[in-house]
Amino acid sequence: MAARYLRYIVFAIVALVVLFFISSSSSVPGREYAQSATDLLKDSGSRWRGSQEAHGDVKESHPDQGTTPNTHAGLPPATNSGPRMNATFVTLARNSDVWEIARSIRQVEDRFNKKFNYDWVFLNDQPFDDQFKAVTSALTSGNTKYGEIPKEHWSFPEWIDQDKAAKVRADMAARKIIYGDSISYRHMCRYESGFFFRHPLMLDYEWYWRVEPSIELFCDIDYDTFKFMADNKKKYSFTLSLYEYVETIPTLWESTKKWMKNHPEHIVEGNSMGFLSDDGGDTYNHCHFALDKDGGFFYERWGDAPVHSIAAGLTLKKEEIHFFNDIAYYHVPFTHCPTGEQYRMDHKCHCNPKDNFDWNGYSCERFAWPIILLIVASVLVACFILILSVRPILNLVHSMRNPRSRYEPLGPHMSMSERRAMAKNIY
Repeated sequence: MAARYLRYIVFAIVALVVLFFISSSSSVPGREYAQSATDLLKDSGSRWRGSQEAHGDVKESHPDQGTTPNTHAGLPPATNSGPRMNATFVTLARNSDVWEIARSIRQVEDRFNKKFNYDWVFLNDQPFDDQFKAVTSALTSGNTKYGEIPKEHWSFPEWIDQDKAAKVRADMAARKIIYGDSISYRHMCRYESGFFFRHPLMLDYEWYWRVEPSIELFCDIDYDTFKFMADNKKKYSFTLSLYEYVETIPTLWESTKKWMKNHPEHIVEGNSMGFLSDDGGDTYNHCHFALDKDGGFFYERWGDAPVHSIAAGLTLKKEEIHFFNDIAYYHVPFTHCPTGEQYRMDHKCHCNPKDNFDWNGYSCERFAWPIILLIVASVLVACFILILSVRPILNLVHSMRNPRSRYEPLGPHMSMSERRAMAKNIY
């Protein structure tokens, strides 16, 4: 009898292992994913192509406004009352992005900011024109500020070999790597990785929320996300996490390990190394600091997302990083949509949960599967152990009710009649 239940346990464990391998059967994305992403992003692929441009000015378009959350008809009141945080939205955009960023502003204002009136900082590598300022300032409920990016932050550093960088771009273009031949995209990634928070306009704020052109917020956000992070001692947050294109960051992790070796004082105990690397740091699993002088932004195509993720993963404790699972977000071509139906109804969501990227093979959120499966396996094993413990008791109770069947002390799982029958067969 015990052997039968042991087989059940083995079967359950094998089934769970098979389920895990099915859930993680997607290969580590490389060129195939880069190619598919190219198809998905083709509508927005021209945004960071083109020549390098001039710089702009700074303008504040709104007078100071009160800090009390502003509730509107049709939306629940904010859960956090009182003064706002010292925070701002920040957007890197060109004049030609005006209508794409207008869409983003409308989304953020309708779903969140018209209750809180947070400021908005716009940054550009050329002067913002009057149309951009007029459209964006009319849509925002807080102050709008317009800043130019210093030339040294949006140009090739003096230590970069221009010929080498040009050959890299040509090679990536031939291999059809997304943004592989773009100079401006590389300037953008370098700037967003380590310079935007140093801009004079950003020095006025303690918290920021980065907003890209053409994003969507699918659900109402009824609380102050900045205050939530401050109250819960969070320092970095995200809504989407995905693999980086392998061909764009071949030496990023080597540069990171070199930095870690030279600056161990910056590596905090209890960080998220396990999320960044599968083997304690020897290799990088492409789920998103390397030194600027290593040249990877131009000799390869390092993105700002992996640099941010690595920096946060190494220098922050796990509990200081937050996944905003409740913020329904779209950034072409990926969607994060809460799967709870009641939550979507309560927060007036208009996203399709079937489009949720979290359990896609290229999403890093699927790394939660081993934890979930371990919990399920533990519960199942506990249930089987309970069954094994209870079954003899039930049999004993049954035998006490049946006068024809009694148990011997040496054979608790066999009745006397069964014992006699066996004796006849054996002897």
